Amino acid sequence: MCGIIGIIGKNVATSQIFEGLRRLEYRGYDSAGIATLVDGGIDRRRAEGKLKNLEEVLQARPLSGAVGIGHTRWATHGIPNEANAHPHITDRVAMVHNGIIENFQELKEELTAKGHVFASDTDTEAVVHLITAYLEEGLSPKDATAKALKRLHGAFALAIIFAGEHDLMIGARRGSPLAIGVGEGEMYLGSDAIALSHLTNKVMYIEDGDWAVLGKDGAEIFNAADEPVERAVRISDLSNASVGKGGYRHFMLKEIYEQPQVIGDTLSGFINPADRTITMPELPFDLAGVTRLTMIACGTSYYACQTARYWIEKLARIPVEVDVASEFRYRDAPLAEGGAALFVSQSGETADTLAALRHARDKGQHILSIVNVPDSTISRESDGTLLTYAGPEVGVASTKAFTTQLVVLACLAIAMGRAKKTIEHDCEARLMEALIEVPAIAADVLNHDERLKELAAEVAEARDVLYLGRGSMYPIAMEGALKLKEISYIHAEGYAAGEMKHGPIALIDENVPVIVIAPTDELFEKTASNMQEVIARGGRVIFLSDGPGAEKLGKLAAATIALPQVDPFVAPILYAIPVQLLAYHTACIKGTDVDQPRNLAKSVTVE
Repeated sequence: MCGIIGIIGKNVATSQIFEGLRRLEYRGYDSAGIATLVDGGIDRRRAEGKLKNLEEVLQARPLSGAVGIGHTRWATHGIPNEANAHPHITDRVAMVHNGIIENFQELKEELTAKGHVFASDTDTEAVVHLITAYLEEGLSPKDATAKALKRLHGAFALAIIFAGEHDLMIGARRGSPLAIGVGEGEMYLGSDAIALSHLTNKVMYIEDGDWAVLGKDGAEIFNAADEPVERAVRISDLSNASVGKGGYRHFMLKEIYEQPQVIGDTLSGFINPADRTITMPELPFDLAGVTRLTMIACGTSYYACQTARYWIEKLARIPVEVDVASEFRYRDAPLAEGGAALFVSQSGETADTLAALRHARDKGQHILSIVNVPDSTISRESDGTLLTYAGPEVGVASTKAFTTQLVVLACLAIAMGRAKKTIEHDCEARLMEALIEVPAIAADVLNHDERLKELAAEVAEARDVLYLGRGSMYPIAMEGALKLKEISYIHAEGYAAGEMKHGPIALIDENVPVIVIAPTDELFEKTASNMQEVIARGGRVIFLSDGPGAEKLGKLAAATIALPQVDPFVAPILYAIPVQLLAYHTACIKGTDVDQPRNLAKSVTVE
């Protein structure tokens, strides 16, 4: 969640650190700060709220020094204020931290008894004082840090600098991601490659349990047993342009409009253009041998899995279970021998999903992942990885990552059906043709933007909104409700349309907009009946369908959007777009922070 950047440089580092923090704003945060080494001592600037507040502090009180660390904080321990903002310091140590130190209270009590005085309510400050205590015992910074790391329980990524040590920075990770950037006579630390993209394209991803000692000319990396290890330097394809808005008002709108392109890019990785069949990357297990599939994810990715469940069960005829990652391992469900577990995460670093992956591996499951970051921890710990090609997604509310996840899952469903011999070649060809048409049709769907903007004015007046769908439209209804909640702060719920009469119908009145998502598929008539029940009780329906559906029922709805008619197999991918736009425009009318909604973070690296 929080963001880290550290620099051992040649020149004043503050502006470069600040730019790195700006690139990390997408993660979500509530305070920020920078500390540098100045004349052998530690100097620091912090501010509550957005980076503009820190910028004002830095303008009033500039911060020099070529060695420094910066941080954007998402509060876990202690309220969002300047005192709890990172970096945390003593006269000898400055540190920034992502994650949670579970035994911080025990450490704090121990250190307080030794005379250490704490200035914040954070768990992080206990680690700073612990390292300081070991330095006071005469240990070197390297040995003091190694000893402290062994005392810590929980998840963390750390970047640490030391007073008087102008050629030293130490980084460590357990659970939370951390990358090392390689420069020319400079070295960098970052919570991801985006933070470092303005500094270098050479990145080393340190692995879980690793810690690293950085100097201007390189890095020594050690594993959890303090043994020297090598980690590969990779070339990142991120660039300065990757974090620009490209003339759009918000990153989220830019990313919605990028969907035709990134859907096409993602499809190109799975389609054999010669015979228009699905081509999967080589996997270390046979899809034909999978007897049961467990799909695990969080948030929007969870709804992608829910959608894919309909596809895979229908095409591959195997049972599919979808679990929320934070619940999966605690439920300790029996997992079938020969089964596979599929983990879906945009960042590839989601803490709950990663913990669930390790649990499934311990239970003997084949591990497959879908991620947008090829060098992420989830990707590295999987038996096989299927990549989305969404590019960097900066808006906290996922849009293009969701639709590209759906594309990959659709390709996987077809591949599993072929491997299981449960679909014929003609069926595969029909589904492939439908998928190939999606990028062009997605561009057509975006032409409804102005009409959706008009409808958002009505939704923005509501306190509660319901979304209804059946079959594979049910997860899209839930995703639409999630989008509206995330960025407009309006309470919204997505329901299976047939379930409305079992409770939610009590909420229906003229003040509750009901978004009905109903392409003309085999369940259209059923959804139409549920829509009639809403209208009979005075509900105002915004109806998302296709031409034939709009002709049949459009006159009954308060408003209708007629999308292109498509094969029901690909409809979820396309119907995700109007619910994204509706949420976006509603949030703009409400005046909320669209790209960085309150209390949310892009990469959730705490449990």
